[in-house]
Amino acid sequence: MEDIIHLLPDSVANQIAAGEVVQRPSSIVKEMVENSIDAGAMSVKVLVVDGGKTSVQVVDDGKGMSETDARMCFERHATSKIREANDLFKLCTMGFRGEALASIAAVAHVDLTTRRQDDELGTLIHIEGSKIMTQEPVACAAGTNFVVRNLFYNVPARRKFLKSTQTELSSVIQDFERIVLVNPDIAFSLFNNGTEMYHLPSSTVRQRISDVFGKKINAELLPVEVETSLVTISGYVSRPDSAKKRGTKEFFFVNGRFMKHPYFHSAVMKAFDNLIPVGERVSYFIYMSVDSSSIDVNVHPTKTEIKFDEEQSIWQVLYATVKETLGKYCNVPMIDFDVDGKPDIPVYRSSNAAPSMYTPPKSAQTTYNPFRENRERDVTSARNWESLYDGVGGLDDLQTLEPSSHNDQAVLTGLEASSMNANVIPDATSSFIDDICDDTKFDEGIIADSAPRFQYLGRYIVTTSSAGLLLVDQHRAHVRVLFEQNMRCMREHGRPVQKMLFPEIVQFSQEEGVAVEDIIGDLSALGFDISNLGNAAYSVNGIPSEVIGVNIDNLLHELVASAMEKGVNLRSEAREAMALAVSRASAISYGQVLSDMEMGNLLKELFSSTSPALTPDGKVVYRIIEKNNIENMF
Repeated sequence: MEDIIHLLPDSVANQIAAGEVVQRPSSIVKEMVENSIDAGAMSVKVLVVDGGKTSVQVVDDGKGMSETDARMCFERHATSKIREANDLFKLCTMGFRGEALASIAAVAHVDLTTRRQDDELGTLIHIEGSKIMTQEPVACAAGTNFVVRNLFYNVPARRKFLKSTQTELSSVIQDFERIVLVNPDIAFSLFNNGTEMYHLPSSTVRQRISDVFGKKINAELLPVEVETSLVTISGYVSRPDSAKKRGTKEFFFVNGRFMKHPYFHSAVMKAFDNLIPVGERVSYFIYMSVDSSSIDVNVHPTKTEIKFDEEQSIWQVLYATVKETLGKYCNVPMIDFDVDGKPDIPVYRSSNAAPSMYTPPKSAQTTYNPFRENRERDVTSARNWESLYDGVGGLDDLQTLEPSSHNDQAVLTGLEASSMNANVIPDATSSFIDDICDDTKFDEGIIADSAPRFQYLGRYIVTTSSAGLLLVDQHRAHVRVLFEQNMRCMREHGRPVQKMLFPEIVQFSQEEGVAVEDIIGDLSALGFDISNLGNAAYSVNGIPSEVIGVNIDNLLHELVASAMEKGVNLRSEAREAMALAVSRASAISYGQVLSDMEMGNLLKELFSSTSPALTPDGKVVYRIIEKNNIENMF
């Protein structure tokens, strides 16, 4: 019987390694730019075509390579960073395993042009599928010019799973931002299809953050800095009043390397407890410096997951540092009630001022006795309260009660006025109501047009139904109604546009700008008239009529962030996220007083929708207190 185990050819082994190292064009940008940084480059230029699907080019002014090194760098596990196993625990550079160039060359066409500063001529190498096709001397600038074309040309299954051009470009920008933020002393530029997207000169960390994400974020940043024997932390966190649900910038760096670390993220968020609304987040840019022997960066091929020896201790240091920053820079001004020793400044009164109103003296009525006078009349009134409901057969008939008289309308108005003046629902009552409420859906015909309605606490619509007492959250009900209208408009013809007298300019980051181009058709269907001004700036010329009075800048940023979270390739989910964001922004707010007709129309539209019981994000819209439970209360 023949042996069945054999060694894989190098070309096949490199393609397998490429599956871990090279996942998409952004992986090439990351690996090549990190190599440029390791080579001591002070200027790096990145040029991509079609989001990197056609070609990726990285040009730097680093030290370059000799003819032998240029050929040797494409061999698997060829590296200048490691000599022995112990070197793995004291890494100070980005690339170290020697897999990147070999993996890229295995699945693409590669041209490498490089020259050292002291050499007269450089070297040009052309590789296809790990095979060196040509190598020749060439006149070129000092440094390295790396061109990668036709990614996955020999692995059709991998190329088929590449996303759209806009999605791949967004991924390139994301990896580019992670690198430039941690290397502010190096000049970077990024071009897509010949158009310059970033031009970042050498600067400070704060200036680099502003250059990448816009000048608006600069006013939101608070400095964070501490130095201990365990870790040195520096960077910035945003102010609590800039918190938002989506679109925050969250970056952790350790020893010049980007990392994802949910545990440390929880430390930053905990420092903001009770300072920002529940469910919202803040932006932060945290730079850590630790002993290289106390971390392990070789956990994942992308090297974004890093293990720490002293995670819990660093968590405590990070939490305390952010907390101290918030206490130092976010002091709330207090009113000083200490007037001891202060001069008594009299109030200025003009000589022509009107005299104060005369108040007659009050005299006590000594003959008044609340236990004797008018008692018989009060008792009679109390005994005859049933006459108010003459003609009403019971609780079942409340849904047919018509406010036919002026007195009935006054009763409803009085109930509404008293509900608006109420402060809170007692906890015991709220708990009891939760126990007796029924969440089941009922037929839309259970509410009669003539049923009495009033508002409670400025946020609930209270009315009667055949099932019992109905409590409806007015804001959530309107969100449900608007969401279905917006989705219907996006599917069919689109929503009418309300033109703006003065267009508003909205500035996005480059990554957000890529997402805007992909969803601009859906934004138009929602009723937004937007034109591109270049450099990720957009002019808003028209908006849906329902969102008048809403902060357009914040709304559009939330829409784009929702689409980016869902993934612009998942168009249906992105549309739902945008429709929900617009519905939330334009729905009636809590505290808004509604007329009886407005409440009736809202309830009618709610129970005509496909799913009136829940909002699109799963929150309860209404509750029913059944008749039996009401009777048991008495």
